[in-house]
Amino acid sequence: MELKNKTAIITGAGKGIGKAIAESLAKEGVNLGLVARTLSDLEALQHELTSKYDVRIHIATADISKQAEADQAIVKLAEHLGAIDILINNAGIAEFGTLLEMDPRTWEQIIQVNLMGTYYITHAALPIMLKQNSGSIINVASTAGERGFATGSAYCASKFAVLGLTEALLQEVRKFNIRVTALTPSTVNTELAVNAQLKIGDEDRMMQPEDVADLALSILKLPERVFVKTAGIWTTNPQ
Repeated sequence: MELKNKTAIITGAGKGIGKAIAESLAKEGVNLGLVARTLSDLEALQHELTSKYDVRIHIATADISKQAEADQAIVKLAEHLGAIDILINNAGIAEFGTLLEMDPRTWEQIIQVNLMGTYYITHAALPIMLKQNSGSIINVASTAGERGFATGSAYCASKFAVLGLTEALLQEVRKFNIRVTALTPSTVNTELAVNAQLKIGDEDRMMQPEDVADLALSILKLPERVFVKTAGIWTTNPQ
C-alpha cells in the first residue's frame, strides 16, 4: 500500500516505540496525529518531524485510560487530519510485582491504560474507518501477552487481553476492508523498560524502538488485500 498522504494516529507517541513509528511514517509522507500525556514531548516531536519532512503533524494530550479524554483526542485529530487511515495503539505502562505485593490500584491502572485505553481509542476511531470502508489498526502487545511470568500478572493480563481484543475485532471489521494486527515484541530498549527495571543488556544487541517501527511499516505497506494477524519480533541474542 502506498503510504504517502495517508493519515495516522499514534498513541504513546512522545517516547519509545510510538516516537519511532511516528518518525518512520513521517518519512513515508504520512500526516500524523500524535497522542501522549506530556505536551512537551509532543511539541518537541512535532517540531522535529515538521522540520525534516513535508507532512502535517497535529498533537493532542490525553490520558487514554479515561474515555472522555480519549474521545476528545480522536475528535480533535480527526477534524484536523480529515481521515484516519492508520491507527497505532501503542500507549502502555508497566510495573511488576507478585500478585499480593502489588497494590490493587496499580494492578487496575495497568489494565486501565493498556487494555481499556486501547479499547477507548479504537472505539472512538473505528466509526470513521467504517465510514471510509478502509483502514489499518496495529495494536502493540507483547510476548507477555503470549506467556505469563512471575511478577507479571497485571502486565500479562493486560497484554493477553489486547491480543484477544485484536483477534475479535479483526473478525468484526475485515469485511469492511479494515486490517487489524497485533505486534508482540520481546523486551525493547525503551524508557518504559528501563523504568520497569527490565534487563536491557548490551545496547548493540538489544532490540530498539526503530526495529519495531520497521516491522510496523513493512506490515502497513503490504497490499491492502492482505494483512498480518500477529507479528512477533525478538532480540536475536540478548546478553
